[in-house]
Amino acid sequence: MKDARYKFSADKAFAAIHWMTGECQPVDLHTALKACYFADKSHLNEYLQPIFGATYRAMKYGPVPLEIYEMIKGEQLWLWETNQKTMPWILQGYDLLLNGQNSEVDTSCLSDSEMGHINAGLQKSNSMNFTARTAATHGSDWKAANGGRMRYEDMLDERDNRAEIIQAMQETARYVKL
Repeated sequence: MKDARYKFSADKAFAAIHWMTGECQPVDLHTALKACYFADKSHLNEYLQPIFGATYRAMKYGPVPLEIYEMIKGEQLWLWETNQKTMPWILQGYDLLLNGQNSEVDTSCLSDSEMGHINAGLQKSNSMNFTARTAATHGSDWKAANGGRMRYEDMLDERDNRAEIIQAMQETARYVKL
């Protein structure tokens, strides 16, 4: 059976990052990336599907959602994918800042539950220092990846029907539109 791989939702990631940059000025890169991880993992455990469907890599300082990291850096592919001329933020050193264009944050692509998990993920991430955030993201899912790609199956908490849920995720993830 293949691993559960979701199609990345660029629109949801864009909306979440834009919203985060408006909520915290500035929001540092580590905080934003870990907020996305916390949100994706908690939403997966509550609703059995992630928000973003990002490809997570187990890096030295915790999980990194690769597509979101590229988007934050302003890589051209994500401008095209999200139908933007420029990103409404800039990455200055390790800080994400609104770029002064005063574009309205549009979170309409995100459900109430997704926004709730993104908000909780940002609050959790923002309440920790770098060391605490790193430690909080070095769980069994991060360890199982051994420096490689993390699996959504490993992000799922223990529960009675975990094996059945994992099988369903593996069979359907590629068809799910996030």
